[in-house]
Amino acid sequence: MTDSPKPIVLLLGEVLHATKEWDELAGIAELRQLNHGNRKQFLESCGSGVYRGLLAISRTYDSVELTGRFDQELIDLLPQTLKFISHNGAGYDQIDAEACANRGISVSNTPGAADACTANTAIFLLLGALRRAHIPATALREGRWRGSMVLGHDPDGKTLGILGMGGIGSAFALRAATFGFDMQYHNRNPVVHPPSNPTNAKYVSFDALLRTSDVISIHLPLNQATTGMIGRKEFRKMKAGVVIVNTARGKIIDEDALVEALERDKVFAAGLDVYEKEPEIHPGLLKSDKVVLMPHVGTATVETQV
Repeated sequence: MTDSPKPIVLLLGEVLHATKEWDELAGIAELRQLNHGNRKQFLESCGSGVYRGLLAISRTYDSVELTGRFDQELIDLLPQTLKFISHNGAGYDQIDAEACANRGISVSNTPGAADACTANTAIFLLLGALRRAHIPATALREGRWRGSMVLGHDPDGKTLGILGMGGIGSAFALRAATFGFDMQYHNRNPVVHPPSNPTNAKYVSFDALLRTSDVISIHLPLNQATTGMIGRKEFRKMKAGVVIVNTARGKIIDEDALVEALERDKVFAAGLDVYEKEPEIHPGLLKSDKVVLMPHVGTATVETQV
């Protein structure tokens, strides 16, 4: 490849909305785009100098299908000229930020941008799970009116346990409080500033949250400590008939353990927007009529994306 007189910016994935802004970058940078291929091909391209002179990468969440995780192996092959990685998302578990820092690469994400939309999605899933809404909704479309609908639950007076009181967790708490829940939360540390705990929810230990919550909603980042955080041992501690909501990251929950808990009626219902091996979904979740499923679309709103 010949050296470019302009800094090179690589887009991984597709710009769906900010196309005008992306095109305008051509005035100051050479724009390149990768929207097909796989990790093996991307590593080979990096190693062979295809991206020599690259200054910045802009990546979408779904571009992980093209490159795999930005781990040490991949980062070691990136050109020394690379200084910036811009991640279009709040959670940056797809990027080894420490390895980037060691290389002098700055990583940016979009904290706050996903708070409202993800909290709204969690409310949708929470109410749907409380009513096991999948059963009558599916029956109706099949011409069976309510089908084999079971009685659901109202939120009033139930104890809601929020696991993770960051931006999304606090936005969720503010919305959920209007439904009459008794609010409690667990965080790595208690939050002390009122904006981070707008409902004055009670801080409890992780163990106490598991044992006393009627509904548990997960709003944690994915990291080494939270991967597999909810497994068989944790489900055994929960109240019978608990409702689980997850709009954070699928790998926080052991899906085998969740399916077992659903089958044993330990878990009354679940509302999920994220999955352990997405886009693959556990067959037990697809089969269960106790689960409201969405395909990781928590941020898919005009107000968030445009």
